[in-house]
Amino acid sequence: MTHATSLPEPDRRRGRWQLILLLLVVIGPILLASAMYKWRFWVPESRSYHGTLIGDGRDLADIGVQAAANGRWQLLVTVPSECDAACGELLYLARQINIGLAREASRASHALASATTLPAELDARLRREYPRLERHALDLRQYREAGQDAAVPSLWIVDPLGNLVLRYGPGVNGKGVLEDLRLLLKLSHIG
Repeated sequence: MTHATSLPEPDRRRGRWQLILLLLVVIGPILLASAMYKWRFWVPESRSYHGTLIGDGRDLADIGVQAAANGRWQLLVTVPSECDAACGELLYLARQINIGLAREASRASHALASATTLPAELDARLRREYPRLERHALDLRQYREAGQDAAVPSLWIVDPLGNLVLRYGPGVNGKGVLEDLRLLLKLSHIG
């Protein structure tokens, strides 16, 4: 003789609440993120970079720099006019940042793109003090058409594919540029 033990019937309301709770846990964050994106609430206004972000896909050729990508990150100084004190300061800063990368220094280089021919004395000094400085020509007309200020030099961070990433003006804090470049090198698997 077998005794059939009857199992208690599960509480259907409790099962529904568990299902609803499970769906909220899984789908809730997706709905919240979508709402935050669509209606722009709880979106942080701060940024973690120090320069001007170039996020429109421009590359070296778009600003008139006549150079091919060299496969390394690059600190590029563009000089649309004479190389004055601000230009010299940016060149010095680019070299010091490259040195400051320490063991990652081989992943970056520094370069000068000038629209004019440098005076012989300055050229000789740059060759002596900056032996690894790459030199490129700068098409001033194209530089102006790209919307750049033709009166002041600029420091750019360029990725290994030749895309412009960040731009800095004269008087920039070198520690900020170094932080930006270190972060880019950390996140990048190219160059």
